Amino acid sequence: MAREITILQKLDHPNVVKLLGLATSRMQYSLYLVFDFMVSDLSRIITHKDERLTEPQVKCYMQQLLSGLQHCHGRGILHRDIKGSNLLIDRSGMLKIADFGLANSFEPDKKRPLTSRVVTLWYRAPELLLGSTDYGVGIDLWSAGCLLAEMFTGRPIMPGRTEVIFVFRA
Repeated sequence: MAREITILQKLDHPNVVKLLGLATSRMQYSLYLVFDFMVSDLSRIITHKDERLTEPQVKCYMQQLLSGLQHCHGRGILHRDIKGSNLLIDRSGMLKIADFGLANSFEPDKKRPLTSRVVTLWYRAPELLLGSTDYGVGIDLWSAGCLLAEMFTGRPIMPGRTEVIFVFRA
């Protein structure tokens, strides 16, 4: 959790959740991160049975997602778990990237091995499926592309239960 807090403190953008504070529980010896209240997440909106997202709505959400990712990547942060349930929506329809628990710092000029066991399987880039530990912003952008298709179709474009299935689909 310390890495997540450090990363969140580096980020200040309208499309990234803002860490407002920390709370503790003496009874449970727990630490809680405090954020603004968000009414929904993109996953719930995408899977809403009664209505599909319109093209202007998809464009608006994608612009916000890519703007937030550009901010993260510009500050040397890979999110590494972009998916609908980690994209929160506030009362005004503003999208905010959340859940930086798998996020990590990176420097494009300095290569260091990173784990390939990141990103929820349905949104995992081919290089991660093949076990690469040398990757960059492309993994977040692949996940964003999967979400773009999902916003239009209303369902994940690459559902599956194992990495082997995904390797043959990707």
